Amino acid sequence: MARPTARVLALLEILQAGGVRTVSDLAGRLGVDERTVRRYVDHLIDLDIPVRSVRGRYGGYRLAPGYRMPPLMLTDEEALAVLLGLVAGRRAGLVSTSAVAAESAAAKVRRVLPEALGRRLDALLATADFTAPPRPAAAGAVPETGVLLTLAESAWHRSPVEIAYTDGKGRRSERTVHPYGVVAHSGRWYVAGADSASGEVRTFRLDRIETARVAPGSFEVPPGFDPAGRVLSGLAEAPYRHEVSVRVRGAAEQVRSRVPAGIATVREIPAGTEDESPGGWVRVRLRAERLEWVPSLLARLDLPFVIERPDELREEVRALAVRLTACADAEVPPAGP
Repeated sequence: MARPTARVLALLEILQAGGVRTVSDLAGRLGVDERTVRRYVDHLIDLDIPVRSVRGRYGGYRLAPGYRMPPLMLTDEEALAVLLGLVAGRRAGLVSTSAVAAESAAAKVRRVLPEALGRRLDALLATADFTAPPRPAAAGAVPETGVLLTLAESAWHRSPVEIAYTDGKGRRSERTVHPYGVVAHSGRWYVAGADSASGEVRTFRLDRIETARVAPGSFEVPPGFDPAGRVLSGLAEAPYRHEVSVRVRGAAEQVRSRVPAGIATVREIPAGTEDESPGGWVRVRLRAERLEWVPSLLARLDLPFVIERPDELREEVRALAVRLTACADAEVPPAGP
């Protein structure tokens, strides 16, 4: 059951739609009796909201002519946090209310925002992809709000963007990007698009973009381009210290469902090739700076596997097996006093 405060706000929302509302109509829409409606009206009047009583056969309540709720006083970052929290939470299944309730709440916030900010947030929500349930962002991984909104607007309007970018090795460059879409993945924001410096489609981390400025011109997005898929494949194929290749016995879709998105590539071994293995095997490839976490990933697959490279991974798997065996053989210590 909705709390009284929620119903008072719902009453205000109905009255803001305009016109005179009868007491019986309001009672039916709010799910309360007419006496309670009058009490809610008194609450609004106590908050200095000009609710007027209209007498007569078609009487009821209305707001004073020309009255509008003042704009919601949120900074760009606050508004972005509220709307993204609602949208990302709903898409990730973290919001306990219905999808209609989440969308209604987002629409109410959007309606009272300043027009210019509202347009920028509309562009972000229209172009953003969310690949996985959100997690806390890594330290220093939060992009500037202005950079995020600028890239989202440019993706929406198909406008090139001039960016100042610092890569993972600290090298700074300036380039023009055609942003095809922005993607939120595992606590970070990325943009996928054509890069003027390399002439290829690339993925950039937004927290490494110092400035973003809309440039003259326009572009077209390649038909069927999937920004989220491009970001995930780019992360899986990025250069790292170790190149890991493992054959896993199982169907490709079965293996993909057990590997976190963006971690590895899973490909079937074509029949008739020299390295074909009988019995339905696939090849899993990934890159890693450290190998300590890879054995636990392979164990989570719960499928037979053969390590192709690197040899150091074999020692890591043996070490994990020894630790698990020791834990399995350990006895429960006696209870203390």
